[in-house]
Amino acid sequence: MDNKIKVLIVDDATFMVKALRDILDSDHEIEVIGSARNGKDAVEKIKKLKPDVITLDVDMPVMDGIQAVRHIMIECPVPIVMLSSLFAHGDITFEALRLGVVDFLPKPSGAISTDIHTQRTELVDRVKLASSIKLENVHRVKLHKVDSRENLGSRYQYQSLDYLISIGTTLGGPGSIIRLLSSLPQDIPAAIVAMQDIQPKIIPEFVNQFDQFSSWKIEEGIGDIVLQQGTCYICSTRVPMVVDVNENNEPMLRQGESSQAPLNTLFSTAAELFEGHTVGVLMTGHGDDGKEGFAEIQRLGGVTLAQETSTCVYPNLTQCAIESGVVDRIVTVSDLASHLIDVVKQSAGSGVA
Repeated sequence: MDNKIKVLIVDDATFMVKALRDILDSDHEIEVIGSARNGKDAVEKIKKLKPDVITLDVDMPVMDGIQAVRHIMIECPVPIVMLSSLFAHGDITFEALRLGVVDFLPKPSGAISTDIHTQRTELVDRVKLASSIKLENVHRVKLHKVDSRENLGSRYQYQSLDYLISIGTTLGGPGSIIRLLSSLPQDIPAAIVAMQDIQPKIIPEFVNQFDQFSSWKIEEGIGDIVLQQGTCYICSTRVPMVVDVNENNEPMLRQGESSQAPLNTLFSTAAELFEGHTVGVLMTGHGDDGKEGFAEIQRLGGVTLAQETSTCVYPNLTQCAIESGVVDRIVTVSDLASHLIDVVKQSAGSGVA
């Protein structure tokens, strides 16, 4: 019993609390130790019950989920899996992930959902993974809105697309990508394809909100879209994407076939097209996807970077690549932007670009 993952459910809907309790308690590795009806109640119960993970709704009285995240991560940090019907609200999903929520799962339908049980496997898996994170590496990302009127010159001036930066991350990745894009200058001659483990339903509004805080153009990575310099395309690992060319020989994204290793697919196809102009980046995550794709980037003359495991929320994604010997540079997340700039400048100086 002592080895079970202790979970606190935070939701003001009695039906939802019961449904979530039934789902989580059905797994022998999880124990629901209580529930809270709002954010204020949750803060008090976290301090008293000391759960390993909490599930958190957004729309609650007294103190909503976003306010609760701010208080929890300062007063009594704990891994948070947010479960809400408000996933279509880009400001909510973006803010939650920026503040340090480990995962954001949409409820299948309304605030009180009758088909919540269809998410049983996913919810159980995410709670288990959340319990294993390095909580000390979860930090809120400080951002300022970008005034698009002030950035028209840099955002829309012509820059050649000489490099493709392909980023792979799984759980815990959105916050890291937000931090990277907030410090990476937009005028380098590159496009970014960032693949992360995020619900496809969340992406459209998530990128709309993200775009307001970045000098880079942030767009959803969808099939048949032509890659442009200064744009970051956000993709989900659940919808594999490959890098290809269209009939005009322009680099583009194309939806691939179902794959158990979407990061390998992205890295390999990026390298096949951009060869020595490819930069691969592996960030925080769970699993071993990406190392074979990294090997292909290296084989074709590109450069691979991995986030230092000690700074990862989940370390084993980068650790697998590092131990396989397919990483050229190991960097902290705060130094990643400067290393990317350095790689592009070195390649250009050596005549690769």
